[in-house]
Amino acid sequence: MPINHDRLFKELITSFFDEFVQLFLPEINQWLEPGSVVFLDKEIFTDILAGESHEADLVATGRFRGGQACFLIHIEAQSSRQGYFAQRMFKYFARLHERHGWPVYPVAVLSYDWPRTPEPDRYTLCFPDRQVLDFRFRTVQLNRMDWRDYLHSHNPVASALMAKMAVDPADRVRVKAECLRLLVTLKLDSARSRFISGFIDTYLRLERDEAQRFEHWLKTEIPLNEQEKIMELTTSWKEEGLQQGLQQGLQEGLQQGLQQGLHQGLHQGLHQGESIALKRLLTRRFKTLSPDVLLRIEQAVPEQLETWIENTLDATTLEEVFKDH
Repeated sequence: MPINHDRLFKELITSFFDEFVQLFLPEINQWLEPGSVVFLDKEIFTDILAGESHEADLVATGRFRGGQACFLIHIEAQSSRQGYFAQRMFKYFARLHERHGWPVYPVAVLSYDWPRTPEPDRYTLCFPDRQVLDFRFRTVQLNRMDWRDYLHSHNPVASALMAKMAVDPADRVRVKAECLRLLVTLKLDSARSRFISGFIDTYLRLERDEAQRFEHWLKTEIPLNEQEKIMELTTSWKEEGLQQGLQQGLQEGLQQGLQQGLHQGLHQGLHQGESIALKRLLTRRFKTLSPDVLLRIEQAVPEQLETWIENTLDATTLEEVFKDH
């Protein structure tokens, strides 16, 4: 399935807005009143002549420190290069200023991988005798940032966005490990940790050989206590197991050529996916599984497998994994 870049970046920035500002816009903290930021509902602008509607990504209100005067912060996340992007930023700026009557602080977050040439941060209009417009906006161009500069940021946004910075193919394994290592040191609540872990996994999905090198890197370069926390955060193991089982189930169902066969194949595929996922997780946590344990997993129903998978995240022994609630 295609990646919903807009949704991921909107959720990241709204959930970690203060951390985003600290990392990329530290100057704003000097005059932004703490705790005053409120995100607005969708800001939709209609182009009557073109018959089109456009929606600004993120718009928030804030107050100047020590006063009641308000301003807007407009953050536009762009996942593909557009030649007219600077002009679009100006249009959003003009319409937001017209609608609300407040100053607007515009920010562009550019997350595409290529090209890595510097993108413009201004839109100008000139006549032979004078310049009538010089509109400028802040640009965060991730593919021109070195992920190594953020290894010690102690910032959850850095942990997520290192995955979208200038990463050479040979560094993908290390970058993913470093992103997750940084994440586990932040001690976030489980929901926020899972979101960032999923964000990292989305943009640094490892191939099979890379996954093997990733595990080796963890074992040799990361302290043991951090290794365990990283493995708990890694979400791709379950998804991979489900996809493998689902694909096999679909093939079996299609070969039977009947709707009943397809339904059965899907069911078997999901069951096998849960089984594969649990075996992989238990092997990572407890190294070796006995034949009795493997047989018990094979014979379990999907609901039981799901319960055991959840138990594994907190269990310290195999007995705790298979306990009944």
